[in-house]
Amino acid sequence: MIESDTIKLLRECDAGIKMGIESINEVLKYVDDSRLHDVLTKCRDDHLGLQAQIQEMLDEFHDNGKEPNSIAKSMSWIKTNTKLMMNESDSTIAGLMTDGGNMGVKFLNKYLNEYKAADEKTKDIAKKLIKQEERLVFQVKDFL
Repeated sequence: MIESDTIKLLRECDAGIKMGIESINEVLKYVDDSRLHDVLTKCRDDHLGLQAQIQEMLDEFHDNGKEPNSIAKSMSWIKTNTKLMMNESDSTIAGLMTDGGNMGVKFLNKYLNEYKAADEKTKDIAKKLIKQEERLVFQVKDFL
């Protein structure tokens, strides 16, 4: 059970972090304020570092990880591009990042509760990812 829950939690972290990185990359080209650009770039870089750790752990289990849900990915892309077409501003980007970060925190906490038997190292990775998302939401609030 421990190994099964560990792999499942790692997969969810993998999918979530991929979604976060992709979302940040998608909006970076629209950012005007250098401070917001720095916040987003730092978050993306932190995510990339954590993603490498997740991949290393998945490799130990000979698991390929998980891609983000294609419907969620499509909906995110539509929402992002529609909002940016209507109002291409740092405030819009901050709002999108807040929504995405809060959704990530929500689902990661759900998976932490669902996969209680996961090993502590994997739970710590999930908690680090939650902290990164919470920090992003906090840091972009000044741009809303």
